Amino acid sequence: MERLLLRLLINGAALYLVIGTGWIEGIHAENTSWWGILLLALIFGLVNALLRPLIKFLTCPLIILSLGFFALVINTALFWFTGWLGQLLDVGFYVDGIGPAFLGGLVVSVVSWILSMLLKDELEPQRRREKR
Repeated sequence: MERLLLRLLINGAALYLVIGTGWIEGIHAENTSWWGILLLALIFGLVNALLRPLIKFLTCPLIILSLGFFALVINTALFWFTGWLGQLLDVGFYVDGIGPAFLGGLVVSVVSWILSMLLKDELEPQRRREKR
């Protein structure tokens, strides 16, 4: 449960950097309060947890042929889909098009990766920590 909450906070911090600061044009947030960002992080986490493995499995040949660059297309699609869901569920978040979705997905991926590396010990399962 602690790891899930930490993942939610990492996604929230990454999404706040993209959405709350407003420095990427085309990504709009009507609600930048902490609970609004956490709700959006929950939606983003669910989209990534449910759709990303299936999409990566189905597009595995494209990912291999493009030397991994097709993963950027997947990130863009999932970020745009999160924006669409945010608008549909009236969370107050939407993305204007593919360009902002690409930049938003790229920044969220990089920031999440950096924060995950910094908090690697906390995200590691308890059993692995006890074996050391």
